[in-house]
Amino acid sequence: MKYISVIQFAEKFGISERTVRNYCASGKIEGAFITGKTWTIPADAVPPHKDKRKISPLLSRLREEKDCKLNGGIYHRTQIDLTYNSNHIEGSRLTKEQTRYIFETNTLGITTENTRIDDIMETVNHFRCIDYIIDHATDKITEAHIKHLHLILKTNTSDSEKSWFAVGDYKKLANEVGGEETVQPHEVGKRMKHLLAEYNSLQKVELDHILNFHVLFERIHPFQDGNGRIGRLLMFWQCLQTAIVPFIITEEIRFYYYRGIQNWGHINGYLRDTCLTAQDNYKALLNYFNIKY
Repeated sequence: MKYISVIQFAEKFGISERTVRNYCASGKIEGAFITGKTWTIPADAVPPHKDKRKISPLLSRLREEKDCKLNGGIYHRTQIDLTYNSNHIEGSRLTKEQTRYIFETNTLGITTENTRIDDIMETVNHFRCIDYIIDHATDKITEAHIKHLHLILKTNTSDSEKSWFAVGDYKKLANEVGGEETVQPHEVGKRMKHLLAEYNSLQKVELDHILNFHVLFERIHPFQDGNGRIGRLLMFWQCLQTAIVPFIITEEIRFYYYRGIQNWGHINGYLRDTCLTAQDNYKALLNYFNIKY
């Protein structure tokens, strides 16, 4: 990482050196550190009042419909489609109609003796995760945000009652995914910090950056369970944050999605093409609801 001096930072943004030092001393410039009496600042850092993210027409509409509890719009459709598909990929037995009924009425409706309480709780919790993302979409993603998403997702589930299961925190026990080893628990914190630092240092985020973050997140597998859903929620967040059209990985393309993750770094086109297909489906929704992108 490249660094610059207080003088260079002040000249770059047209502010006084004293203001820059005050920002550094109060922790408002991320990554700045002091050696002796001299502050050193990351070259890609910005003043706090300059770090403003543009709100896309989609995010604006999602927030508006969420706040007024509008049914039948893009918010309503996103909640049901994203929640049903992401949970179903992970083994939820709830149907899409049951997912819709829970969202619309806060009740389950017609059920069977095979309905699992965890499926219901994680569906309700996933709705709340999406709300959290919409509310915080313009925030820089941090470890605290990611852990809080996991806390929301797993609250009041059977996992939350297990002493060894760290709800809202990184895993305590080693795990694997698809027969592949993941990062050991004692290494997770360091690897997540590095992943976020690399991503947040990007001057301009493109789709491949989001996909790369997702693959690395899944290979770290930071939580005991729920990694796939948290990872897909983060991709949706990153798209909203950067005004890239979001996408939802559906049951129909999940095997292509898995193949894409496994081959990322060798044949990136597998995952990219899968997500572009999903993005086209979401664009069709935006066109239907007359939302510009």
